Amino acid sequence: MASEEASLRALESLMTEFFHDCTTNERKREIEELLNNFAQQIGAWRFCLYFLSSTRNDYVMMYSLTVFENLINKMWLGVPSQDKMEIRSCLPKLLLAHHKTLPYFIRNKLCKVIVDIGRQDWPMFYHDFFTNILQLIQSPVTTPLGLIMLKTTSEELACPREDLSVARKEELRKLLLDQVQTVLGLLTGILETVWDKHSVTAATPPPSPTSGESGDLLSNLLQSPSSAKLLNQPIPILDVESEYICSLALECLAHLFSWIPLSASITPSLLTTIFHFARFGCDIRARKMASVNGSSQNCVSGQERGRLGVLAMSCINELMSKNCVPMEFEEYLLRMFQQTFYLLQKITKDNNAHTVKSRLEELDERYEDALVLLLTEVLNRIQFRYNQAQLEELDDETLDDDQQTEWQRYLRQSLEVVAKVMELLPTHAFSTLFPVLQDNLEVYLGLQQFIVTSGSGHRLNITAENDCRRLHCSLRDLSSLLQAVGRLAEYFIGDVFAARFNDALTVVERLVKVTLYGSQIKLYNIETAVPSVLKPDLIDVHAQSLAALQAYSHWLAQYCSEVHRQNTQQFVTLISTTMDAITPLISTKVQDKLLLSACHLLVSLATTVRPVFLISIPAVQKVFNRITDASAQRLVDKAQVLVCRALSNILLLPWPNLPENEQQWPVRSINHASLISALSRDYRNLKPSAVAPQRKMPLDDTKVIIHQTLSVLEDIVENISGESTKSRQICYQSLQESVQVSLALFPAFIHQSDVTDEMLSFFLTLFRGLRVQMGVPFTEQIIQTFLNMFTREQLAESILHEGSTGCRVVEKFLKILQVVVQEPGQVFKPFLPSIIALCMEQVYPIIAERPSPDVKAELFELLFRTLHHNWRYFFKSTVLASVQRGISEEQMENEPQFSAIMQAFGQSFLQPDIHLFKQNLFYLETLNTKQKLYHKKIFRTTMLFQFVNVLLQVLVHKSHDLLQEEIGIAIYNMASVDFDGFFAAFLPEFLTSCDGVDANQKSVLGRNFKMDRDLPSFTQNVHRLVNDLRYYRLCNDSLPPGTVKL
Repeated sequence: MASEEASLRALESLMTEFFHDCTTNERKREIEELLNNFAQQIGAWRFCLYFLSSTRNDYVMMYSLTVFENLINKMWLGVPSQDKMEIRSCLPKLLLAHHKTLPYFIRNKLCKVIVDIGRQDWPMFYHDFFTNILQLIQSPVTTPLGLIMLKTTSEELACPREDLSVARKEELRKLLLDQVQTVLGLLTGILETVWDKHSVTAATPPPSPTSGESGDLLSNLLQSPSSAKLLNQPIPILDVESEYICSLALECLAHLFSWIPLSASITPSLLTTIFHFARFGCDIRARKMASVNGSSQNCVSGQERGRLGVLAMSCINELMSKNCVPMEFEEYLLRMFQQTFYLLQKITKDNNAHTVKSRLEELDERYEDALVLLLTEVLNRIQFRYNQAQLEELDDETLDDDQQTEWQRYLRQSLEVVAKVMELLPTHAFSTLFPVLQDNLEVYLGLQQFIVTSGSGHRLNITAENDCRRLHCSLRDLSSLLQAVGRLAEYFIGDVFAARFNDALTVVERLVKVTLYGSQIKLYNIETAVPSVLKPDLIDVHAQSLAALQAYSHWLAQYCSEVHRQNTQQFVTLISTTMDAITPLISTKVQDKLLLSACHLLVSLATTVRPVFLISIPAVQKVFNRITDASAQRLVDKAQVLVCRALSNILLLPWPNLPENEQQWPVRSINHASLISALSRDYRNLKPSAVAPQRKMPLDDTKVIIHQTLSVLEDIVENISGESTKSRQICYQSLQESVQVSLALFPAFIHQSDVTDEMLSFFLTLFRGLRVQMGVPFTEQIIQTFLNMFTREQLAESILHEGSTGCRVVEKFLKILQVVVQEPGQVFKPFLPSIIALCMEQVYPIIAERPSPDVKAELFELLFRTLHHNWRYFFKSTVLASVQRGISEEQMENEPQFSAIMQAFGQSFLQPDIHLFKQNLFYLETLNTKQKLYHKKIFRTTMLFQFVNVLLQVLVHKSHDLLQEEIGIAIYNMASVDFDGFFAAFLPEFLTSCDGVDANQKSVLGRNFKMDRDLPSFTQNVHRLVNDLRYYRLCNDSLPPGTVKL
């Protein structure tokens, strides 16, 4: 005993040290190793039994229970029977003696350990396991403990983990099903007893449900008066202990209902009782009585009462979610529907003479008032005018994972509430929001009177500290309200356009006025008394006004289509004024935030609204001139790309509601060519020629020109790729020279992975969007150039030595080839041998053994596309073969390449990357569905069972468990090609090769695999084989060294 006592003190000391803040990770690893070694000792459980009965240290108790858990689940087969008997006797006694004083998590863990023993030994060696649980439930002192044991038993035995054989799992389920009727009877009795006991104290009975109220029409139709009368009984007020017992009972029922079949064991009495408890929280009288009795310490709170209702409805939902309902259970279903409808009626009905309909109308009116109040409160909460102290505390600098600050997240969530109210009550929401916006706008628009001219420019003559603070609050609020108005734009378009036209027009006119005002008086450049605060505020308001106006671009587009015949002056003025507001902001002197907001608005006008007259507006002409002027300073990259996209779209996108002959394509084509020529001037000059050899330019300068030009051109192509043929033709005509220059420059930069990356991005976009316009000869020239440049040495350099950029280069090259191999017709078929050789002889050997997933996904997609779209390259299908299917095999060509591709797919299933595994399994299954891959002679005779073997091994090793269903289906689809071969040859051979199991176990595994040929039964047999194989290995590993197996 002294040694046990000393061990306990040492363990307590180690545990305290392990969880102490000052303990280093290295020391923690030492302690962990020491504890693991102790747990592996034979007889360690005896010490742990002593520890459990002698300590109050939570860490020690949890460790001791973990030792027992490991012993029972992994080593139980090798434990002497006398020791097992002692453990089965001592642990329940320990639980019974200490369950009221143990922390709940220790008690629950001890319950689970005892249930784990039952999972192994009941009923053969632990015959009173379940009887003990029933006795605990029936004794009032231990009812909660019994219910916890029952729920744990349901969780661990009805749906056990994979450390049991399938036969044992089936045995446990059968044993539990034999106990279901008894268990449900006990649980029904507990719930009814608690209900009846506390119903005695209920107050005045409610009005009879059949007393002539028109509101009970639904009740009369959907259920009998007697059941309605039962459900109309007052809800009892429960004490804390009774509520706890009922919660545990309902939790048990919910889990039991998740796996037991629908049967007569689920009695009408049980259903009625569950619906009684579902009424908690539904009844106004109950809520009132709870509030009256709320001061009593023994009564549960309204929230806990509500939880009982939720638990009861969880039971009902488990029953309703069953896929298969026996014929004899239909009456029960009707009963459940009746009582559910009754609950709904209770929720919507008050104790007066109103009908249900009038009650719901009354609720609507209340909800209207409540929603308007909610909207007002939310708008107040986001305004610094009312809530400055709290809002100033929100962080507006640190970005979270969604690239939002704390303030932005709060504002966005608030605006979603505003939008939801707008959806439900559009008129009320708009009339609430717009006046608040108008108040703040007046402050902003009134700033002009405070602007004075100083020596260095313009200055805002507001200097008093209080005035500056008030202005700061007003500007922050205006910014938020502008976002709110923008968020509501979607509620003015579509079917409601005409009905809400005037409100939307009012908003848009105000926004246009505000944006023009900000641009004209240049508030973004003005001097202020507190520049660190007010200047960002002024810039943000200006930017948000542009963003809000952009949100109404779809409304403007609908307005445009409504008025395109009349071309009303009102619409023209809106667009022209907007352009007057945008143009001054397209400048390097404007802050990026404001510049980008202006650019996005310009893109929306050009792309979404597309007015015919846009190109003729002087302000648009000014932007054209600014962008094409070689001497003008270039905008920041993102802004330059956006403005060029807008200008290109103005010239390329077809005008809505106009016939082809009115689109003015010839003049637009000339203008677009001029635009692209100006944008690519420096880039085209990089190409050397015989007349003018290339002028030597520093490499960095060259890279800048390439980056700036290709980013613009790629964006233009990408945005036109889904448009009409005419638009794409004009685009390619303008780009043709730049594309040729790119191809000429490509070899010179093959060792500069950053440049190659940008060039291949550009070519990939061209191939996806304009390959028809590029024509066959030039496309062939591009492909051949790339194939020549990407030698094995170059690929190895890119993948192995240039990091992520080099891998991206190769991935983009493979994506280009994916586009090529998918092209229908015979044009690019001559490239197939070179493409397959590149994949299998150059790329694949480099990446095959690398653990990194880089390049692999793109390579296998290319191989899949090659097979899928070029099947006849490998299998020459003849008319005779298709007519005489099964008699004549398809002629096989390019067999070595096909075999190499299949071998690469097989190898990929041996690697740990689950995403690649899933992708490649999907590719094989698709090839089988579309082209009968598994049925082809070469696959069937040389590869089929190799793939089945690999997939089975993956299941056995649990390396890709998330995909076990997909793997099971794939094994079935492969085996179904040759079931006879699978059962007669493959399965015995597979079992013979399995290590870790003896000959007798292999024989049992073989016998248990039934010769079913339907998908559900076959996959069930596969998972049984895998489960039992793992179980036998676990059992064999748990035997003590030197055990003799007969």
